[in-house]
Amino acid sequence: MHALNLRSPHATTGDIVHFPRMLDKIRLHAQAALPQDYVANLGEGFDLRCVHFLHVTYEALVARVLEGGSDEEILAWCFEHGKQPSSEEIEVWNEFMRKRGWNDAGSARLAERLHEAGFQDRTEIHTFFDFIDLDEGRR
Repeated sequence: MHALNLRSPHATTGDIVHFPRMLDKIRLHAQAALPQDYVANLGEGFDLRCVHFLHVTYEALVARVLEGGSDEEILAWCFEHGKQPSSEEIEVWNEFMRKRGWNDAGSARLAERLHEAGFQDRTEIHTFFDFIDLDEGRR
């Protein structure tokens, strides 16, 4: 599946992975331009992990995004209304997210997703981030 105008989960704002992608999905959904396959999981999965990491609610984040502003301004809002993680916490978050699906509790689901998408022969795909990039045509 190719999702236009949706950044890779590897993209960062304030050194935090996935955050810009989550904002893209919120903005695209508000414009009725988010592919339908993505709508059911809004605010779930990695999005939910990200808002928990920042100590804000998804609903509050959506409301803030819809007010407008840059990714950096919205991240600053998250820090003000939630928590500003330390550089070490960001490093741990990023490495967890970048490696999700590789020899962990998500490995079986990643294998299922690869099979469902017809990528079961792509043995170089070890993480969900890599799967997303493959599924969206970035690999």
